[in-house]
Amino acid sequence: MSSYNLKEVMNKPERLAPGHRMCAGCGATIGVRAVLRALHEGDQAVIGNATGCLEVSSFMYPYTAWEDSYIHNAFENAGATLGGVETAYKALKKRGRLPEDVNYKFITFGGDGGTYDIGFQSLSGAMERGHDMVYVCYDNGAYMNTGIQRSSATPRFADTTTTPVGKVSDGKLQSRKDLASIIAEHNVPYVAQTTFTRDFKDIHFKSEKAIYTEGACFLNVLAPCPRGWRYDTAEVMKICQLAIDTCYWPMFEVEEGKWRLTYEPKKKLPIEDFLKEQGRFKHLFKPGNEELLVQFQEEVDRRWEDLQYKCNKN
Repeated sequence: MSSYNLKEVMNKPERLAPGHRMCAGCGATIGVRAVLRALHEGDQAVIGNATGCLEVSSFMYPYTAWEDSYIHNAFENAGATLGGVETAYKALKKRGRLPEDVNYKFITFGGDGGTYDIGFQSLSGAMERGHDMVYVCYDNGAYMNTGIQRSSATPRFADTTTTPVGKVSDGKLQSRKDLASIIAEHNVPYVAQTTFTRDFKDIHFKSEKAIYTEGACFLNVLAPCPRGWRYDTAEVMKICQLAIDTCYWPMFEVEEGKWRLTYEPKKKLPIEDFLKEQGRFKHLFKPGNEELLVQFQEEVDRRWEDLQYKCNKN
């Protein structure tokens, strides 16, 4: 991998142009820009994009915010679409229909609704077949584009429009799916989980590694949503830091089956520090709901211990 200089990386030409219609403080576009900065100069990309916030706000025919070739596909087939394009590219190269010095990379983006849920079969198939591509999930923890409905990425007790908090409900009852671990079990060469840190170094190196590792690779990027999570738009980086410092969102990579933590907080913070910054969890801090916070903490602790075991046994 190349050396890292924050100023140089941030000054690279943007592959997602300004002028799109995403919300202020949205984590999705921050994630897209960070991932695409990892492309080497001179390399071109074909971008796939499942239906979702990112697609409807960045591609309004005939206008597009994407500087690279771009394909909008349905919710359920982002993995299959880019897998097919990558296969066609290889076939054209083999037949001499494309110059040898032409170098395309294949990257597809999908929200958690189009990745964890509706598009999971397509994603799983693309990973199993081993297409030379990167699937990037921008995980904002719900179906934000259609009204903040719960997904299988939504954390337990979150207040959404389909798991509303009230007298008879404490929010979503089920725990969040651990998709990165599920994809790692597909025996693909590279899987990583990341988010936005102050210097963006973690997401940059993982994106570069995923893009330039041959075979099917997967990135799961925590991408906070100000509308669904209900936080002040300027606090997006603070939210991400709290997510990793509480171990709600551990940062790790699985390379050729070997698990490795890429960040371990010097002092693990209580999960309340992450939850209290978000309006979707404000009910957890009302008198009488102390046990819900205990249950949330226990789940975070269990997952963190499981992850440490996987990493240490290597």
